[in-house]
Amino acid sequence: MFDLKVIHSVLDQLEEERGIPKAKIIEAIEMALATAYKKEFGRKDQFIRAHFDVATGKTEFFQIKVVVDPSQVVETKEELPENPAEGEEKVLFNDERHILIDTARLIKKGVAVGEEVVFDLEYKDDFGRIAAQTAKQVIIQKIREAEKTSVLAEYGKKEGEIISGTVQRTERGNVFIDMGRAVGMLPYEEQIPGEHYKQGERLRMVLLRVEETPRGIFVRLSRSHPRFLSELFKVEVPEIVAGTVEIKSIAREAGQRSKIAVHSTDSHIDPIGSMVGQRGVRVMTVMSELGGNEKIDIIEWSENPADFIKDSLSPAEVASVTVDEVNKTAKVMVTEDQQSLAIGKGGQNVRLAAKLTGWRIDIQSTGTKSSDASDAVSSDGEKLEGNTSKGKESPTMAGITEPTIADAVDITNEEKAA
Repeated sequence: MFDLKVIHSVLDQLEEERGIPKAKIIEAIEMALATAYKKEFGRKDQFIRAHFDVATGKTEFFQIKVVVDPSQVVETKEELPENPAEGEEKVLFNDERHILIDTARLIKKGVAVGEEVVFDLEYKDDFGRIAAQTAKQVIIQKIREAEKTSVLAEYGKKEGEIISGTVQRTERGNVFIDMGRAVGMLPYEEQIPGEHYKQGERLRMVLLRVEETPRGIFVRLSRSHPRFLSELFKVEVPEIVAGTVEIKSIAREAGQRSKIAVHSTDSHIDPIGSMVGQRGVRVMTVMSELGGNEKIDIIEWSENPADFIKDSLSPAEVASVTVDEVNKTAKVMVTEDQQSLAIGKGGQNVRLAAKLTGWRIDIQSTGTKSSDASDAVSSDGEKLEGNTSKGKESPTMAGITEPTIADAVDITNEEKAA
C-alpha cells in the first residue's frame, strides 16, 4: 500500500525544509487513515484509531471505548438532568463509544473508570475515492497546522532581532518580504520615508511581532522603528554585545535624524568612540544601511538631568539648564546665535532631545527681548503669540508635548533581561 522509500524521502524533506518533526507527519498520516477507514468501513459514532509503522509500512486499526460506571450514564436524552450539581454530571450512553465497568473488567483486569479499552479491527486498505480524498485533506490540514506551529516557534524567538529577506511584491504601499519559511509584511508606516523597494531586492529589517491570524502567520517588520537602529549598532559594535557599552535611549525620525544616548560601564572605554569607530567606519556603516540620508547624533548619557539635557541638544552650545523635577520640565538658556541651532529645522532638534531625555524642554535666548516674543516658534514651526509685557524674557520655543520614555524607546538592561 505504501512506498516506504518515498515516505521516508518526504518525511526528511518536510523536516528539513519546513521544520515539521517526523512524528507530527506520522501522526497526520495515522489520523488520515483512521478517518478514511471510518468513512469507508466504520459506523457513525465509532472512535477509530490507526497505528502506522513507518519501518514496515504496516497499518493497524483499533476501536476505542471509554470505561464508564452505570451511575454516570443514562439510556435516553430525557433522563439527562437539566441543572446537574457539580460532580454529578451524566452522559448519554453510546455503545460505540462507552463500555460499562463490569464488562470492561471481563476483557481487561484492573481497568478503572475513565480508561480506554482497545478493540482490534479488521485490516482494510481498499479505500474508495471519497475516503481517499478525505484522507488527503486531513493530511494537508495537519501538515499546515504543524508548519504554522513551527513557524510561530521559530520566528517568535526572533522578535526584536534583525532579519533579512527578499522583496516579493508591493500592494497598496505595503511591501511583502520573502523570509524563506514565511512571508513578512513591511507596512507603509514602518518604511523609511523616501525609500523605494524593487522586486528581488534584499533588505534587512527588525522583526517587531509574530502572531497567528485566521489567514495564517502575520509577521510585522520595520525599518523605521528605533529598535532597528539599536540592533544595527549591536551588529557593528562588539562592546554593546559584551555589555561594556549600553544604549540607554533612542529618539528617531526615520530618514531624517536620530539621537542615541550611550553609557559605558567601564571607565576606560569611551562609549561615543566605540559607537563611531575608527575614522567613523561603524556609524557610517549604519548610516549606509539606512539609506545614507539619516543623520545620527551620538551623545553620552548622564544621571544628572541637566547635563543629559544639555548634551542632548548637541550640536548647539547651551549656556545653562534649569530643571523642575516635579513637573519634569527644563528651561534651557542659549545665546542668540545658538538659538536656531538648538531648535533645529522645524523644531526637530529640540523635539528629538525631548524624546531622548523624557523631559519637556523650553528654549530661551539670553539676548531675546520681550518685544520679540511674537517671533516665538512652536514645535511645529509656527509662530506663537508671545507675552509682550516688558522686563520678561519670552521663550523662543514652547508648547512641546511632554514625551514619554516609551517614545524614546528606552532600552535598558532590565528590558533586555526581560
